[in-house]
Amino acid sequence: MESQKTLSSSFASNMATVQSTPTNISFSDYLQSLSRTPHRLRKRMLATWTPDQELNQVRLRSGADMMRKLKWYDLIALGIGGMLGVGVFVTTGPVALKTSGPSVFISYIIAGISALFSSLCYTEFSVQIPVAGGAFSYLRVTFGEFLGYFAGANILMEYVLSNAAVARSFTEYLCHAVGENPSSWRIEVDRVAEGYNMLDFPAVALILLLTLCLCYSTKKSSILNLIMTVFHVIFFGFIIIVGFSKGSARNLVEPGGLAPFGVKGVLDGAAIVYFSYIGYDSVSTMAEEIQNPAKSLPVGILGSVLIVTGLYCLMALSLCLLVPFNMIDKDASFSVAFEKIGWKWAGNVVGAGASLGIVASLLVAMLGQARYLCVIGRARLVPSWFAKVTPSTGTPLNATLFLGLCTASIALFTELSIILEIISISTLLVFYMVANALIYRRYVVISHNPPSQTLLFLVLLSSTAIGFSMSWKLDEQWWALPVLGGFMIAITAFFQYTVPSVRQPNEEWSVPFMPWPAVTSIFLNVFLMTTLKAVSFRRFGIWAFLITLFYVLYGVHSTYRAEEMEEGVGEIPQHRPSIQQTKLDIQVL
Repeated sequence: MESQKTLSSSFASNMATVQSTPTNISFSDYLQSLSRTPHRLRKRMLATWTPDQELNQVRLRSGADMMRKLKWYDLIALGIGGMLGVGVFVTTGPVALKTSGPSVFISYIIAGISALFSSLCYTEFSVQIPVAGGAFSYLRVTFGEFLGYFAGANILMEYVLSNAAVARSFTEYLCHAVGENPSSWRIEVDRVAEGYNMLDFPAVALILLLTLCLCYSTKKSSILNLIMTVFHVIFFGFIIIVGFSKGSARNLVEPGGLAPFGVKGVLDGAAIVYFSYIGYDSVSTMAEEIQNPAKSLPVGILGSVLIVTGLYCLMALSLCLLVPFNMIDKDASFSVAFEKIGWKWAGNVVGAGASLGIVASLLVAMLGQARYLCVIGRARLVPSWFAKVTPSTGTPLNATLFLGLCTASIALFTELSIILEIISISTLLVFYMVANALIYRRYVVISHNPPSQTLLFLVLLSSTAIGFSMSWKLDEQWWALPVLGGFMIAITAFFQYTVPSVRQPNEEWSVPFMPWPAVTSIFLNVFLMTTLKAVSFRRFGIWAFLITLFYVLYGVHSTYRAEEMEEGVGEIPQHRPSIQQTKLDIQVL
């Protein structure tokens, strides 16, 4: 044990040397680095780290460790708090009014099923690799640096944009709570494009206040979230009971029937409300702050998704029972629904309760986004300043402050409708990538099968899912649907039969019935992506180009230099297992 401590100390000292090594380079050196870009891309794009390296060597780059104080009930509360305020109060009204009609509750069921399968994939990864990086870390250890970075950048964009959208909804509901017009709390700016011309200072103030709270303590923020979530669930119960007792079943079928926009509208709605489920992946980013990750993470992630799916469906159904779908307000749908049945006082209560739920969801999402950026900073794909964990609080202070300011800036001027669609495509893409990574990791990395079989299966599966989805979207060649659906089932069964899967010894938790849950997740994420509008893909294409350009101009050179320096400080490969074991022992206490 003494020798292990000595080795750990030596390793930490070496890492400190790396951290203190000057990383500034002159402009001429940078131009010289750019001339070597093709070589560095070949060396770094597919470079992977092992889970042990992620857990130990990379984590040391943050300096201090995050404090392990969270338990399973904290995770369930964080998951519920992170999802509830976002989904019901931000997306239900607009989707019911313009996309799905009264069948919006079915859209939530479909999106919830997809989220459940995706959460299974997340759970296995989070148990095996309990670090704060979420999808970024899972993809980096499986498919290499670039795909990990691409997923991490997309999930960061999703967090920042969704938090900005939710903060603007907070202003809407808070105004209804005090009986004010939301426009009176916003400042209109002339000669600015519509959708960007209403400045929302209450949303900015909320984000900045929560940012300061998160900088102080994760555990205290978790307790605050737990208190708000308890009141929030009680408040949800009030809305559901009133909706079912005072509403009318006639509103579900008039005007236009249960699904006035058809089956296509129900599925289009499912793609949009999928944005409501992004809170559960925040739970996986808490992995470094959980006392027993292997037992708490499955309970926290899966439990919160199941509870929230049930509450979403009941809330959406109660809204459509209270008022006809064509009379639903797109901004503060629940408050206005109560006002329309003559319960103005209840509309004010709903506004207050919704505001509380939105605060809870923002708190959790902002916890998650800072930890993503912290781990991306550890990988040196962005400046290492973002990776620093403050010893006194055990929080990623720099990442929290930076993303808080970014979120506040977007919330200040950008309307909700502009934000929503680009969020969904990024969420669906990242969840699709994680499901592919789980299959590859289970059948190639762990089971030591040749990669060609699994890669061929994944390509055929994705191609068939795209073909099926496009046939559905274009309303052409309906004969192709059963053919392509049957082909997907057949190739999955053939793959399961011919490619063996080996369980790891002492494995704490893994997805059952593989590869079917991951295959279902891949199909549903592809299907929901194809229901989004073309403008979503254009905006996503611009973002994908920008983050790829950043990787080529900065990320690949930064990681290349970091790896060269770490190799140069004299790490002792033969002792690495002992060092890792010491850290892993600490982590499960």
